[in-house]
Amino acid sequence: MTNSLVNKYNVAGPRYTSYPTVPYWDASSFSFEKWKGSLIQSFNESNASEGISLYIHLPFCESLCTFCGCNKRITKRHEVESPYITAVLKEWGLYCDLFDSKPIIKELHFGGGTPTFFSPENLKKLINGLLGRSVLAEHYEFSFEGHPNNTTREHLQTLYDLGFRRVSFGVQDYNESVQKAIHRIQPFENVKRVTETAREIGYASVSHDIIFGLPFQTEAHVRETIKKTKALKPDRIAFYSYAHVPWIKGNGQRGFKESDLPSPESKRFQYELGKKLLSEAGYVEIGMDHFALKTDALYQATENKKLHRNFMGYTASKTQAMIGLGVSSISDSWYGFAQNVKVIEEYYKLLEQDMIPVFKGHILNAEDLIIRKHILNLMCQLETSWTAEENYFPELPEVLNKLKEMEKDALVEIFPNSIIVTDKGKPFVRNICMAFDLLLQRNQPESQLFSMTI
Repeated sequence: MTNSLVNKYNVAGPRYTSYPTVPYWDASSFSFEKWKGSLIQSFNESNASEGISLYIHLPFCESLCTFCGCNKRITKRHEVESPYITAVLKEWGLYCDLFDSKPIIKELHFGGGTPTFFSPENLKKLINGLLGRSVLAEHYEFSFEGHPNNTTREHLQTLYDLGFRRVSFGVQDYNESVQKAIHRIQPFENVKRVTETAREIGYASVSHDIIFGLPFQTEAHVRETIKKTKALKPDRIAFYSYAHVPWIKGNGQRGFKESDLPSPESKRFQYELGKKLLSEAGYVEIGMDHFALKTDALYQATENKKLHRNFMGYTASKTQAMIGLGVSSISDSWYGFAQNVKVIEEYYKLLEQDMIPVFKGHILNAEDLIIRKHILNLMCQLETSWTAEENYFPELPEVLNKLKEMEKDALVEIFPNSIIVTDKGKPFVRNICMAFDLLLQRNQPESQLFSMTI
């Protein structure tokens, strides 16, 4: 990749875990009643045929990682576990009461925060409580995020016995200087221990998260991190760009200066180097910033054109309805989005009043639904088309005109009824999606809302 392309396309842009993106949700047309209606509609349309997905946000961490942009509560007091589990199960019960039949769970994911902050016993209590109001799909998938420093054999065995077969470990970078800057001291031996223990117990897929563009990070650090990663051979790797968003309230990204970050050119070279090294090790690039061995379900979903992307990231299967439980969680009915309150005390207070703790959302209109399909196609299949009449929209000629410059730079190929992202264009898929983002085009932000695309 040339520096001229980096300079040209390195702009602030969404990661498109949703469309419309959260800053462009229309609060004026949203109400809880509309959200509830959209979820019930989606549930009735899809529960029996495909099931639903559950995301449970477990926000507690014992220490603050300064690279993290997630909602979290820093504490060493583990007595917070039980009240939080009680609240999540109360929220799940309120959702189940909306439906005429038991939810069929196809996917379930624990995210954070640090899910393994919770004891194995409490995680078991949480799962049993969720399953007490639901049934499992024939081919279900349970997954969780584990911190290598505090994930024990008991965590792994308990969750495996409950049906979990996929685990993701946050690695970020193995260099001590980088780890100190991001306040995430994590020896290779800890990652090796949990990876090998998970495999020994029988987990079908182990994933590692690696970040490039971190403070003080160099190309040599990326090379060394991937060398150690190759030795453990995780089934999946999320190799993604550090999102520097220190303006977000509650964010911990104040542990270093802007000048400590790699330049955009150096950051992009870190990505190109990592991509090359992962390819040499047998990993195939999946969508954006993800890699998988050919034996992994994520690769197989890509080959079968079944790859999906939502607020949990890339998944090997799709459900129309995804319910997010816990503080700050986001739910998706396909027809609408809803986010829970972000402060734990407020979350508890609303649940005590038997209220589902949603505080904002968006109901998709006809245009949103069409654009959402195109952006999902680009993010997952690296192509999209409008051969079907329902995929055409009046502004399409304007969108294609915006893509002409990218076509000149060989990032996309434009055909009469479709576009395809080229290999050269894969690092710029966020920029390509931005051309379809009509809400962004109509209302350019006055201040920076998103991380840089490169």
